[in-house]
Amino acid sequence: MADRGGRGGGGCCPPLDLMRSEPMHLVQIIIPMESAHLTVSYLGDIGLVQFKDLNADKSPFQRTYANQIKRCGEMARKLRFFREQMLKASISPSTTPMTRNNIDFDDLEIKLGELETELVEVNANSEKLQRTYNELLEYKLVLHKAGEFFHSARNDAAAQHRETEARQVGDASLDSPLLLEQEMQIDPSKQIKLGFISGLVPKEKSMAFERILFRATRGNLFLKQVPIDDPVNDPVSGEKIAKNVFVIFYSGERAKTKILKICEAFGANRYPFMDDVGKQLQMIDEVSAKIQELKTTIDVGLLHRDNLLKNIGYQFELWYHLVRKEKSVYHTLNMLSLDVTKKCLVAEGWSPVFAANQIQDVLQRATFDSKSQVGSIFQVLQTRESPPTYFRTNKFTSAFQEIVDAYGVAKYQEANPGVYSIITFPFLFAVMFGDWGHGLCLLAVTLFLIFREKKLSSQKLGDIMEMVFGGRYLILMMAIFSIYTGLIYNEFFSVPFKIFGPSAYACRDASCRDATIDGLIKVRRTYPFGLDPTWHGSRSELPFLNSLKMKMSILLGVAQMNLGIVMSYFNGMFFRNALNIWFQFIPQLIFLNSLFGYLSLLIIVKWCTGATADLYHVMIYMFLSPTDDLGENQLFPGQKTLQLVLLLLAFISVPWMLLPKPFLLKKQYEQRHQGQAYAMLQATDNGSLEEQDHDSHHHEEFEFSEVFVHQLIHTIEFVLGAVSNTASYLRLWALSLAHSELSSVFYDKVLLLAWGFNNVIILIIGLIVFIFATVGVLLVMETLSAFLHALRLHWVEFMNKFYEGDGYKFSPFSFALLAEEDE
Repeated sequence: MADRGGRGGGGCCPPLDLMRSEPMHLVQIIIPMESAHLTVSYLGDIGLVQFKDLNADKSPFQRTYANQIKRCGEMARKLRFFREQMLKASISPSTTPMTRNNIDFDDLEIKLGELETELVEVNANSEKLQRTYNELLEYKLVLHKAGEFFHSARNDAAAQHRETEARQVGDASLDSPLLLEQEMQIDPSKQIKLGFISGLVPKEKSMAFERILFRATRGNLFLKQVPIDDPVNDPVSGEKIAKNVFVIFYSGERAKTKILKICEAFGANRYPFMDDVGKQLQMIDEVSAKIQELKTTIDVGLLHRDNLLKNIGYQFELWYHLVRKEKSVYHTLNMLSLDVTKKCLVAEGWSPVFAANQIQDVLQRATFDSKSQVGSIFQVLQTRESPPTYFRTNKFTSAFQEIVDAYGVAKYQEANPGVYSIITFPFLFAVMFGDWGHGLCLLAVTLFLIFREKKLSSQKLGDIMEMVFGGRYLILMMAIFSIYTGLIYNEFFSVPFKIFGPSAYACRDASCRDATIDGLIKVRRTYPFGLDPTWHGSRSELPFLNSLKMKMSILLGVAQMNLGIVMSYFNGMFFRNALNIWFQFIPQLIFLNSLFGYLSLLIIVKWCTGATADLYHVMIYMFLSPTDDLGENQLFPGQKTLQLVLLLLAFISVPWMLLPKPFLLKKQYEQRHQGQAYAMLQATDNGSLEEQDHDSHHHEEFEFSEVFVHQLIHTIEFVLGAVSNTASYLRLWALSLAHSELSSVFYDKVLLLAWGFNNVIILIIGLIVFIFATVGVLLVMETLSAFLHALRLHWVEFMNKFYEGDGYKFSPFSFALLAEEDE
């Protein structure tokens, strides 16, 4: 990371890049109108200025560049239309590197308008032709199916007529010819003529269609329906729908009117049909020829549309980014205020101190490139506003900083917990997750993501995978520390290994295998690193590990809470706040270490001396009976006197935190307020008067009761939190034990049990179950659980000792940070 100038404040902190946020200043830039657009564009390229909105009292339509933003919005709409059309045609925009050929924005606007007009016209013609094509296909089906019906009906009628004639010829009755002659002599004008309607109706509506027709005509119709084998494209919706061909025979115009209305209501498409066979064949030939002709025309139109979309796709990304960039530039220009002469734009914004020279170089370059005769003016303003917080992170530190920012953005230049979280977060995770077999699995997954990060970063990943990929270096640290703590716990999928040498213990005789550790004797030097493998599987394993991990959790918790309190000292020194040092840092440090620092000391002494003192008894009777003799619980000489001194200091530190600070704040307020009253009389500058008035108004809001109550709440919270936070660190012990026991259960009750059957199939099934249980429960659920618990320990137990987190992020105008989605 680039070097930067000296920092403000007391200079008490180590010169770490992330320890304090970048020094910021409020700058004012006066830009001539002719170079304003190019200047803002160049500033967007470097992304180091956060502009303030100087036109907050104006609506978007009253601002200077409202028309330009409207034009950009219209162009963005056209580009979204092109993208939708390319998606429908399965054409993806070109991903080749974009080479900008100095596209003029006005020319691009004209070109996009012409392309949209052409594409809309092509789509309209294509839709019209496709609808006609689908109608002709349906018409052809109606001609075939209805023709088959009429043909079969004629054949049936002819057969019935021949049968009737044969019966009449064979009948010897004298009345038969006379009756037949009478029937043949009926007046043709009195015969009833039937009309018919043919078409297609959706198959799912066919039953309701038939019932409604029957009820509307009171049964005075004949309906014939034939299902079509394959679904057809509906001319109106364009969707594939299963349909039936129908022919309705009716009598009378009233019945016809009702039938037509019902067909329209059910979405039934009607097509004309001739009962003459010759005309039917002629219509089928004509329809088939039109279908073939339309098919050719549609294919040519689709080819033309695809070529048009491919040409758009080659330049789409370039156009899209250009329009987005122009829109963001005009949005920024609308935040600038017009000078009185209306020849200049005045911009105000925050920028890092180290970027001042770079910004001035950009302003000179913009003046030269725009051929402006007047250059831009850059000056630093003095202000009482709180600057934004800006940390320069990289791909490794960004995930750790995001964890801190999720709790709250750091106040300007306060100590950043992200520096320590790079080590403490993965370490506390590993204390709960310690197993070097599981750590190796996490490491393998993380290394895969890291080695393929260039390819994966350019791909669209899912939400969960996107989070995992973004935190790949965090998971890498978690995996490395998990391997380290796993080696300390001596667990590889719950199996101990003698990696660093043989065990220090051996059985006294053959009967001690299932006995307690008392059945073992020490035959060698202590196991050099981590837990002796002999402890695993013994009956003393659980009591021993419980005691070890519980005490270790307390030591780690007290150490991290002390680190948080020490960081409050550095904040006090940096901001020159002596009250916080004397009446917050010192009493908090004394209170915490008088109780739990002393407990940590007892734990270490007990480990070093091998004493059998009951630490629970010591801590409880330190409060209940501080003057009683310790007896067998005494670990070192003078322990009773030390306990009395520590107890007294703990009691003194509570009013030390509570009482002095509110009264001293009140005294400071009165002195400052009195001094400002004299300063206001001596001030002559209008700006100075305004600042003094503003500051005076700010201090008039001081309420002693509110300050005292706030200090009371803070004191109670710390005193009670010292106990609850220390107890909260016992989750390190609980989750570590749960992880170890789950891993042991999966190994003993799944893998070893399957191995004991001496059957290949059972062994394979057991191995598969073991893998899925290990991955699903231990590598996914347990990882998430340990991650969330480590997150809570940092947010609540560590960061609340010193971290205010009430700042706001530095959000510069930068083309690199433009959102991908359309605004």
